[in-house]
Amino acid sequence: MTTLHTWVSVPKKSDFSIYNLPFGIFSVNDEAAKAGIAIGEQIVDLVAISELGLIEVGAAYFRQKTLNEFISLGKKITDKVRLDIQNLLVSENSPLKNHPEVFVLQKDAKMHLPVHVGDYTDFYSSIEHATNVGKMFRDPENALLSNWRHIPVGYHGRASSIVVSGTTIHRPMGQVKTNEMETPVFKASGNLDFELEMGFVVGKSTALGERVSTKDAAEHIFGLVLFNDWSARDIQKWEYVPLGPFLGKSFASSMSPWIVTLEALEPFKVQGPEQTPEVLSYLEYEGEKNYDIQLEVGMSSSTSEETTISKSNFKYMYWNMMQQLAHHTVNGCNINVGDVMASGTISGKDESSYGSLLEISWGGKKPFELKDGSIRTFIEDNDTITMRGFAEKEGKRVGFGEVTGTILPNK
Repeated sequence: MTTLHTWVSVPKKSDFSIYNLPFGIFSVNDEAAKAGIAIGEQIVDLVAISELGLIEVGAAYFRQKTLNEFISLGKKITDKVRLDIQNLLVSENSPLKNHPEVFVLQKDAKMHLPVHVGDYTDFYSSIEHATNVGKMFRDPENALLSNWRHIPVGYHGRASSIVVSGTTIHRPMGQVKTNEMETPVFKASGNLDFELEMGFVVGKSTALGERVSTKDAAEHIFGLVLFNDWSARDIQKWEYVPLGPFLGKSFASSMSPWIVTLEALEPFKVQGPEQTPEVLSYLEYEGEKNYDIQLEVGMSSSTSEETTISKSNFKYMYWNMMQQLAHHTVNGCNINVGDVMASGTISGKDESSYGSLLEISWGGKKPFELKDGSIRTFIEDNDTITMRGFAEKEGKRVGFGEVTGTILPNK
């Protein structure tokens, strides 16, 4: 990675370095939402940049409430916008030095969901997570279902309830039945959980009947976000047979506001785990397709400051994004710009890297402490979950900021 120096003040450990420059949608005061790029503690107003004639894309694309129309222009154009902004922030003779009005402090801005999400798919691609769940609920000796090593398992989730970081979530209601009950009861979920995930945003649409190969998949991925797929485990346990998750998942998912482009993450590619048995030909791929992104989860409450409860890494994923997209489209399913596909819970190889409370508390059997000494197994009312992620190599950092959400009592 070439060493770059920007004249903009950027804190040393900022996620939003000159190497990153993620895209998002923001607003200030009562003004309309518009597109921007994050740098350090500031936002570059892309409408203002365009109106100054410093990039080739018209301001109308950046006045939208989402990035969908801009992303639809294609990577040849969107990549150039990012690189042009990078050059403006690096050049000592940059005309931006005479236009401080194009910069907005992030603390003064409100962030919005960056894309209109038409469809949402959630995968189940961490072998460590799938193994832990299998040990808990099925056979400790044969934890994985017979199909797991052959296909990237996934399900179609609810796009309408994806919300931007900072949005509060009401505890969901639903049917719950324990082994001791003869019939189910209607109640608020008592086993509310998070799932530490990454999501990718589709950047290039396909027609019905068209397939995307693992070789071409990267051209269809605009960038990545942090993703928290909230889960009501007790509701899910009763409802999931035979068709899978429904009310236990659809009440909310939280997404970070900045989309980090695939190009910014290029230096952090690594080899994924060995896949055995060999996958079918349409799932074969060449090169490094996993990403070394460090992840952590913090939990706080109305009485306790934040406690770090998990540290994991996106590189652990058994099925990579290229395989997920190839499998998603192999039957001819079309995809659209703005669609979100989440990785599934990202768990590592030991207890400190588990990506859900289901695993951390082992189904509620292993309580843990927050910093104030209070005990948890699952999420209680007024608890806040905060996820963070970044990639770092040779002193260069590309991060995602955070995705956070607080659970409120049920309505």
